[in-house]
Amino acid sequence: MNEQKNNLQSRKRPSWIVVLLVLFLLTFALNFVQSIRNSTSQLQISYDQFLDLVEAEAVEMVYMDDTQIQISLKKELGIDEVAKILGAEEVPEGIQDFQNSPQKNVTFYTGRIDDPDIVSVLRDHDITFAQEIPEQTSIFSAIASWIIPFILMYLVYFLFIRMIMNRMGSDTNGILGGMTGGIGKSKAKVYSVEKSTGITFKDVAGQDEAKESLEEMVDYLKNPEKYRKIGAKQPKGALLVGSPGTGKTLLAKAVAGEAGVPFYHLTGSEFVEMFVGVGASRVRDLFQTAKKNTPCIIFIDELDAIGKKRDTGLGSNDEREQTLNQLLAEMDGFEANGGIIVLAATNRPEVLDQALLRPGRFDRRIVVDKPDLMGRESILKVHGAKVSLSSDVDFHEIALATSGASGADLANIVNEAALLAVRMGRQFVIQADLMEAVETVFAGKEKKDRILNPKERRIVAYHEVGHALVSALQKNAQPVQKITIVPRTMGALGYTMSVPEEERYLLTNDELTAQLTSLLGGKAAEIVQFGTSTTGAANDIERATELARKMVTQYGMSRRFGSMGLASTQNQYLDGRNVPTCSDQTGAEADEEIRKLIEECQNRAIQLLNENRSALDNIAARLLEKETISGEEFMELMVCHTDDIPSEI
Repeated sequence: MNEQKNNLQSRKRPSWIVVLLVLFLLTFALNFVQSIRNSTSQLQISYDQFLDLVEAEAVEMVYMDDTQIQISLKKELGIDEVAKILGAEEVPEGIQDFQNSPQKNVTFYTGRIDDPDIVSVLRDHDITFAQEIPEQTSIFSAIASWIIPFILMYLVYFLFIRMIMNRMGSDTNGILGGMTGGIGKSKAKVYSVEKSTGITFKDVAGQDEAKESLEEMVDYLKNPEKYRKIGAKQPKGALLVGSPGTGKTLLAKAVAGEAGVPFYHLTGSEFVEMFVGVGASRVRDLFQTAKKNTPCIIFIDELDAIGKKRDTGLGSNDEREQTLNQLLAEMDGFEANGGIIVLAATNRPEVLDQALLRPGRFDRRIVVDKPDLMGRESILKVHGAKVSLSSDVDFHEIALATSGASGADLANIVNEAALLAVRMGRQFVIQADLMEAVETVFAGKEKKDRILNPKERRIVAYHEVGHALVSALQKNAQPVQKITIVPRTMGALGYTMSVPEEERYLLTNDELTAQLTSLLGGKAAEIVQFGTSTTGAANDIERATELARKMVTQYGMSRRFGSMGLASTQNQYLDGRNVPTCSDQTGAEADEEIRKLIEECQNRAIQLLNENRSALDNIAARLLEKETISGEEFMELMVCHTDDIPSEI
């Protein structure tokens, strides 16, 4: 009722735009009438009639140019006198206008002829004359001079306002409505009990801890009394933190589907616009709307768009900071917001303002990390239930082969496997489809049109066998699953797939050194067989250098620096890059230590391959023949041509 009353009052109050428009129209009308009153009518007469008017002392002013003479008559003349002088039997229409016009703005004109005595005649009768005819304003020109600019101004005004309204996302009708409504309104999408997302907690797997925290918050909204009896308070907010693709937004959708209360969803970027104060207005409008529908949940995706640390330096942003200040006040300010839970998601928690992260605003920080082995298997089962699967599908094997994959990666793998089964004309997805999908997601599709010459094929074959053989000849390395020299669309001319036997969370110095040696096995094989290395080892060198740098600067596995930390990780949930925390001199010494570690591992790989040259040549020959060999076939060939095999392989 109050809202309707406010709407009626707002309609009765004319806005400043209406006042300006009315004033403009009044000014236009007055100038238009004045232009018509000052407009001039003209009547053409003959040159003889002009001379008759001069002789009759009826002319007051004459304007002349090369082609025309314009005559202004004396105002005291009457209509009959003028008609008599002109010798007209009837009163001409133009003379009637002359008589009826209040200012008698009627002039006569005639053509200019070659009359050398005209100037003398005019002087004899004391008639003022000029050699230039003044511009005359007709009724049409008066209308055009006011109507056309008005139309142009209206069009520019209309287009400008429409452009601003489109930028603001306004959904109002007309220009005046666009100026007064929609700019500071919230753009949140509302999911009510009737309009659900269609996703529940059953559709989320691999994030049991995050689900447990969110389920408790949902249960508080549904059954608040059992918590109030013991004195427990409602959590005000929860911040979902994790890498891209781990399921933060999916968890929010599940909360919306399970809560049974109004759910408001929008992204952080929807608050900020080009005008200062719009974002803060939208935050106020969002919470005012939410207060009318409590209990409810607000979900802000990509919170870092408005929640960055406030800075008073040159890089400050008034609009974003005002929006953040308003959000802080609404979440936990002077007035309580009971019944509203705020969920937010970000993959950059380190850039958020500390005032936003304190308890009372976001009481819970829920880490949505990449799933472990059991989590990956559960996620694969959830997505696999939506497709037709063969009885030979083993999700545990797929989970082992996808270490480090996010939930989005696993969903993509299942979908790629289903697409492959359709291309092959099968009714079910088999295990081979899933394994091929793993390779497609991480290495790209097979590039069948890329044909290598025989020399390059031999180099690639020895390179990949070098990786596999060095890995298999070490006690702490991962077992080989597959070797191929078929090029892939992501740039690989071949690759060796190693799959761990179990999920590992801690790695020893020996295990990391074995991984480093395996990475350099491809380049070592090129050196052993061809006496030189190629550009094909570029990615191996990059990965080996990154691993060696972590061992020296972060893991404390350096003989020179011991347990001293020389770098820290930033953007943990994005690129996870390392930032040095040491001096330049210490950094140079660390680089030398990294170089020595890489050189030692490469020499170790060369030694292993030289000691098992027969296995290297025979396995490479089989790979050149078949292009792809499995891990079992590789082990059989290695056992046949290797005398000294580690007992733990």
